[in-house]
Amino acid sequence: MKKNTFIITLCLLLAFNWAFANKHASETKYKSYKGLIMAGYQGWFRLPKDKVMYPDEKRVHLDMWPDVSEYEKTYPTGLKLADGSTARFFNSADKSTVDTHFNWMQEYGLDGVFMQRFFSAARPNARHGHATDVLNHAFEAASKYDRAIAIMYDLSGLRKSGEDCSTLIEDWKYLVDSLKVTNQKGAKTYLHHNGKPLVAIWGVGFPDRPYNIRNIGLERFIDFLKNDPEYGGCSIMMGVPTFWRDLNADCIHDPYLHELIKQVDIVLPWMVQRFTPLLHNDMDRLRDLILDDISWCKANNIDYVPCVCPGFSWHNLSVHEFPDDIKPSGSIPRQGGRFYWQQMSTAIRSGAEMIYVAMFDEVNEGTAIFKVSDNPPVSNHLQFVGLDGKPSDHYLWLTGEAAKMLRKEKPLVFTQPERE
Repeated sequence: MKKNTFIITLCLLLAFNWAFANKHASETKYKSYKGLIMAGYQGWFRLPKDKVMYPDEKRVHLDMWPDVSEYEKTYPTGLKLADGSTARFFNSADKSTVDTHFNWMQEYGLDGVFMQRFFSAARPNARHGHATDVLNHAFEAASKYDRAIAIMYDLSGLRKSGEDCSTLIEDWKYLVDSLKVTNQKGAKTYLHHNGKPLVAIWGVGFPDRPYNIRNIGLERFIDFLKNDPEYGGCSIMMGVPTFWRDLNADCIHDPYLHELIKQVDIVLPWMVQRFTPLLHNDMDRLRDLILDDISWCKANNIDYVPCVCPGFSWHNLSVHEFPDDIKPSGSIPRQGGRFYWQQMSTAIRSGAEMIYVAMFDEVNEGTAIFKVSDNPPVSNHLQFVGLDGKPSDHYLWLTGEAAKMLRKEKPLVFTQPERE
């Protein structure tokens, strides 16, 4: 009896010490990803030193143009609109810009965003740059507008020679200590899952990356996020290729990827450019993929979130970056929202309990769901994707409708809903 009492007391003491030492807030409004639609947030459209955004056509790598009519601050570009006026752009590092974006999220019912934290921004010499300013503003706005928010580490930018995830360990400490990301001021809205703060690691298993996932310290980083007494106690979501389960097509053929996936809480397959409305019955292929993915995840006690996007275009970027391989404009057409809704309804019907949208503000690749313009700059060299005559907030509105149907607040419909 005394032995049992001692063990119970020791366990309670250890639990108390863990709670006392751990730096994360114990409460949050968003206790689970389940039932939510989250989007990725880039925040990388930042004002250059000369305060001129996109001074000429050669600097424009965007395939969509934002609707800037509601921003408090905008900046001139070297481009002209059809009426001859100067086209203007926002600055992601302005507090007012981020505030506007999170206001839209609340207004239209997008539950929140994963803030992209690129490896280049996580290096020690870059931590105090504009990318961190965007984070600061975003966490303040998330609290103000009651939106879920979480960090997504994107391994893009990790070099082949000698770099590993130790940089991310130190960066997470910095974000927790200095930016208080898991214990923000005001309302606590950091996204949790399985009762723990959720951290995403994106870019694991793609064959076009210069790094080998076996020697960049991923298991060490995962262990740190899960078990460190001060900065750990986290859940983890891993962003992987679409065909991660079969280790085929867009994925490395290394079963070590499955070993990594089995150590995390959620798997997020990147599905952009993998499906198109131009192929007959491609949504049946998406449905079957999601069903099989969910089955694998259930067998391995892992949660699953599919990725949807409104369309894709990479023409203007390819003109300057890949002149020998110029991509068509609107290669995956939006069809006025039809393609976006097909994916949303297919994912929900197939049993998805949460959804990731690529992306909130990604106008580079034509995947943005925030307010964009059907009146882009006029150019003889650039081609912009339009909205097929839909209002600028069309995709925000569709996202809010999908969120209601995901939570069964409204019946699921398979035809794109229309506003009354």
